[in-house]
Amino acid sequence: MLDANVKTQLNSYMQMLVQPIELVACLDDSAKSHELRALLQEIAGMSGKISFTERSDANDRTPSFYINRVGTDISVCFAGIPMGHEFTSLVLALLQVGGHPIKLDPSVIDQIRNLDGDYAFETYFSLSCQNCPDVVQALNTMSIINPRIKHVAIDGALFQNEVDARQIMSVPTMFLNGEVFGQGRSSVEEILSKLDVNAGARKAEELSAREPYDVLIVGGGPAGAAAAVYAARKGIRTGVVAERFGGQVLDTMAIENYISVLETEGPKFATALEQHVKAYDVDIMNLQRVEELIPGKLSQVRLANGAVLKGKTVILATGARWREINVPGEREYRNNGVAYCPHCDGPLFKGKRVAVIGGGNSGVEAAIDLAGVVSHVTLIEFGDTLRADAVLQRKLRSLPNVTVIVSAQTTEIHGDGKKVNGLSYKDRVSGETNRIDLEGVFVQIGLVPNTEFLKGAVDLSRFGEIEVDARGQTSVPGVFAAGDCTTVPYKQIIISAGEGAKAALSAFDHLIRSSIDIESAEVVEA
Repeated sequence: MLDANVKTQLNSYMQMLVQPIELVACLDDSAKSHELRALLQEIAGMSGKISFTERSDANDRTPSFYINRVGTDISVCFAGIPMGHEFTSLVLALLQVGGHPIKLDPSVIDQIRNLDGDYAFETYFSLSCQNCPDVVQALNTMSIINPRIKHVAIDGALFQNEVDARQIMSVPTMFLNGEVFGQGRSSVEEILSKLDVNAGARKAEELSAREPYDVLIVGGGPAGAAAAVYAARKGIRTGVVAERFGGQVLDTMAIENYISVLETEGPKFATALEQHVKAYDVDIMNLQRVEELIPGKLSQVRLANGAVLKGKTVILATGARWREINVPGEREYRNNGVAYCPHCDGPLFKGKRVAVIGGGNSGVEAAIDLAGVVSHVTLIEFGDTLRADAVLQRKLRSLPNVTVIVSAQTTEIHGDGKKVNGLSYKDRVSGETNRIDLEGVFVQIGLVPNTEFLKGAVDLSRFGEIEVDARGQTSVPGVFAAGDCTTVPYKQIIISAGEGAKAALSAFDHLIRSSIDIESAEVVEA
């Protein structure tokens, strides 16, 4: 089941167990049950603190298994075989149920432990989804801290009947006590904020009481992280406020062009960014959405929870998000057939018909990946030719279950009120409107900058990008910007990181010059 290297590494982890655990499986005669049995028996043989048993319970999904701390009510459950991206979730669950310390802030652990109520969570995941492990691991950890929280992590591809019955078309999807609780990447803190309704007000009060920062950075992607490291190394008071640390990188499957890093995945790269920033004296304020910038000698940043942060200088590194096609049906059926991440949601469309909108590298790569899962892919490109690299186009056209339509303008996404069932497009040559019957639409047409809240505060281009000069300076003295949200060409991780470093150095230079100007004025007055 496990290759030699993985088995050796897992065996070393199992020696770290503190408490005895039991693996309790619900299996049948299916191939997947035999596969899961082999995996669990292999794990059980790695430590004397692990036992393996089977049981037959009509209430349990098959195949599934529990990881229980012996003699307690501490338990997590996986329905399916947690390999792929979820293998890390399995290892972490084994360790944490086995008494290995949980790496969360003590205040967060106390908040989880003190939650009042009983919570039954179910999370549907995909083994190819890089966002799903965050949710699975967060809820598993919470259930270990507070046994009144129960969690089952379910492989949607393996339990397709449940996915269809619950009309799940996006992962991760969380259910709480039978009702949809949330979709998409979520951390422990984000889940807590929805369960503990008073947490937001307490956090706002605490943030507003903080002293002004020498450099206040808005955004936690590559540009924001680089700016934080460079500012902190200058020994000045540095703060980072971010809606989600890592930004768009968290949604990137593979990174192969960051110099000196041969290959990595987005979430791993984001974790490395955060660890690097945390190595310095930087105040990270994660999961905080900025709603307004009020420039001044001491600029103010207003957050969605009502808090106000202050900075002598500000660096805007708000990044970008997936661009929408803005046609009827897109927003109505988002996460119900309209998707933006083929790696995450593709497995939910196994055997179905889908369309990919966009003929650039992202769109063609998405079509190639989806072709291996779905019954048929229709790629729709507005221009008269595809824009993707030639090698990708050759691969795409070699696939028998892909149709390419160029000079086509998507005009509407259709549905039955619950999920997508078709798409209409206009032939830009003949003017004829055509409809395609399908179950999913993957939008891959580039990015749009996260700058709406900055209108009227700094100058923006007609595309909404923050206008900056060669030093990263915006139209407002003391306010700098870096990364995908700016007019700097070529939206690449390595360029964003460099621009972030430049903005931090420029902010530091601004602070020095401002200090000299003040001192000079004081001398003249004297």
